[in-house]
Amino acid sequence: MRKYLIIAIDGPAGSGKSSTARALAKKLKLPYIDTGAMYRAITLKAMRQKIALNDTKKLVETARKARIELKGVDPRKQKVYLDGKDVTKAIREPLLTKNVFYVAQEPLIRREMVKKQRAMAKKNGAVMEGRDIGTVVFSNADYKFYFSASDDVRARRRYRELIAEGRQTTLEEVLNDIRRRDKTDLERKAGPLRQAKDAIPIDTSSLTIEETIDMILDIVKR
Repeated sequence: MRKYLIIAIDGPAGSGKSSTARALAKKLKLPYIDTGAMYRAITLKAMRQKIALNDTKKLVETARKARIELKGVDPRKQKVYLDGKDVTKAIREPLLTKNVFYVAQEPLIRREMVKKQRAMAKKNGAVMEGRDIGTVVFSNADYKFYFSASDDVRARRRYRELIAEGRQTTLEEVLNDIRRRDKTDLERKAGPLRQAKDAIPIDTSSLTIEETIDMILDIVKR
């Protein structure tokens, strides 16, 4: 019997997973594990070491040896550390964002990352979000949710985030990028984006983060 609570949230980009997971983790006083940030950290290490993104052997070894830590009491202000150094901002750079899918789609790398993610969650439980949490990483999670939202809504959310960060882009560019990411997530061989059979679907298109959290808390409390 597990003594820790695992809540898995899966869904496509812009569906509200990250914002909801952070706020939910804070309310439930559980660790928040950003699996996407972990793949970004590995990508950053590979780029800094000038490892070719098609060199599977070296990338797998890099993933295996990398020490990734997620620190901070408040999940909304979580810091990402790679081999002891704060890389929170570095892993969000545009070039890295374009490269991370090369790393995230490799089955052998995902296998190494899943080991790290499970080890983190088994310490004190977790709210975890990603593309394959409920289907692969923690198929026996206590609660599973699958978020969805229309393409337009997801694009507008992401567009507002980028503009707030000072990035120059257009809504059309963001929409096209989201659709490309969806295609990659759905078609990759390892851990493709899927709704787990026992996951509870939530369409967040017309929901605020607070409304989504209330819905999940109501289910958990019941």
